[in-house]
Amino acid sequence: MSLLQCMGASSLLYLAAGLVTLLYFLTSLKKTVCNLPPGPRPLPLIGNLNVVDLKKPFQSLTELSKTYGNVFTVHFGPRKAVVLAGYETIKDALLTHADEFGERAEIPIFRKMTQGNGIAFSHGELWKVMRRFTLSTLRDFGMGRRTIEVRILEELNSLKQNTWKPFDTKMILNNAVSNVICSILFGERFEYDDPAFLTLLKLLNENTKLLGSPMVLLYNFYPSLGFLFGASKTVLQNINELNAFLQKLFQEHKEEFNENNLTGFVDAFLMKQQQSKKPHTMFHNESLLFSTLDLFAAGTETTSTTVRWGLLLMMKYPEIQSKIQEEMNHVIEPGEMPKLEDRKKMPYTDAVIHEIQRFANIVPMGVSRATPTDVNFRGYVIPKGTEVIPLLTSALNDELHWKTPDQFNPSHFLDADGNFIRREAFIPFSIGRRACVGEGLAKMELFLFFAGLLRKFVFQAPPGVDKSDLDLTADVGFTLNPMPHLVCAVPCE
Repeated sequence: MSLLQCMGASSLLYLAAGLVTLLYFLTSLKKTVCNLPPGPRPLPLIGNLNVVDLKKPFQSLTELSKTYGNVFTVHFGPRKAVVLAGYETIKDALLTHADEFGERAEIPIFRKMTQGNGIAFSHGELWKVMRRFTLSTLRDFGMGRRTIEVRILEELNSLKQNTWKPFDTKMILNNAVSNVICSILFGERFEYDDPAFLTLLKLLNENTKLLGSPMVLLYNFYPSLGFLFGASKTVLQNINELNAFLQKLFQEHKEEFNENNLTGFVDAFLMKQQQSKKPHTMFHNESLLFSTLDLFAAGTETTSTTVRWGLLLMMKYPEIQSKIQEEMNHVIEPGEMPKLEDRKKMPYTDAVIHEIQRFANIVPMGVSRATPTDVNFRGYVIPKGTEVIPLLTSALNDELHWKTPDQFNPSHFLDADGNFIRREAFIPFSIGRRACVGEGLAKMELFLFFAGLLRKFVFQAPPGVDKSDLDLTADVGFTLNPMPHLVCAVPCE
């Protein structure tokens, strides 16, 4: 029997309290006197956790910004962070002061997962090299080109549903969207009933949910007490299983490798490994593993979640769905599917897709940055290594930039003549040096999948469910998902 099993609940609480007290004391010794942005007064041990709802922290931070302004400090236990709220503030920091806010924050759970490898959570020169290589390779294998458009349309054509039979869109859309990034990474797709593929997506979905859970957030705030938070252990176990699956694929690619016939990102990486003469190359196996995992996860979860929000909103607002289908009927020949070249001729559809992204707000807190040096910003001094949270939800709902920020309103992206207009506060992919590396691919997929699905089907609530009863409340995780729901896809005549 383990020590923890021998100890009673009260003993664990005393131990936890003692360790947290010690941690808080040691942290306080490191504090430097500086002109930090204002914020709520931190309490011993818990900091400002008394005013932050860990189930929906982005909402709490939004409320705090109304009191403390667009640049403020918040203490998550002993972990200090500076929050940027409002589009102008985020733009000023991430674009005007790009270098000063260009690092990625050290987040304990992600550090434990990746050891600083990959694209999303790497640092310094490694990050620059991996990002540069990734962007170049994604372009080489079709991002933004006709070849990927064909793959997306082929995947779209494989989606079939029985008329009127209610179904959950989550797995089928995950499968379809994931196969697009898989074709870029591995040069192959998976069948939707492939057990290994289904397990892979299940692990990915579970981690996406857990990484935004209160227990994992507490682990990030008090990593030395990680043994108390079981959710973090589950995340790491899932990562180990995902890694084992990827290692098998890597081995297959190594055995079949042909530099004259590169099939995707993995083969390109393997060739880079062979070409590198340096003993300490950055193109090592851990970089391959976590770069691939970063692309696989980002290329699956965010796009499929956004499409799911889109279909739910079309059920909620059938008049908008009808208007999209009417626009397509005027632009696209009977029997044909939408293509990228049609997007400019479909301003209303394009506006709806942008509004889905704005309204769904699926990564409300962005991914935290960090200051590589002491930074002077808007009259405050932000110390080196401070976590910086760009509150993207505050830009996507900024009253200075959106007429009706709390409503689903496609006219946000249309002028008086019905032409599509770009809005600078539309930053769902973030901005600056750490903006989403797969933004170009995601935009292609969102248009082709969403418009293509509406070309094939009319999406309706299941029989007996009124559209007014459809719930637009988000299911909170690392990304904001729609609550579980069923959909009816009725083939268009």
